[in-house]
Amino acid sequence: MIGAVVGGPVGAAVGGIAGAAAGGVLTAEEARRVRTYVAAQQRPSVGVSEQVALGQPVPGRARVYPLPTSVGLRNSYGYTIVNDRTVLVDPRTRQIVQVIE
Repeated sequence: MIGAVVGGPVGAAVGGIAGAAAGGVLTAEEARRVRTYVAAQQRPSVGVSEQVALGQPVPGRARVYPLPTSVGLRNSYGYTIVNDRTVLVDPRTRQIVQVIE
């Protein structure tokens, strides 16, 4: 499932990611390639209690990592891991553009 998240906090202790619609900016195949790449990188997750939503910037302490061209995306995106979820980020603005499940 890509780009779909629950419309409220996920987990009372660590908060959640909300406000996404199914679909998002990536195709199912692109999302699969991103998931595969991110899993291989084993980056740490940033736990936050505040709600994180599409169009909002990622938390300040979250490091945004580049996605290499070998992943084969049409656009240049970065990613981070928030509350154990891969978050696709516009690296120029740090805004969340998709949550990849």
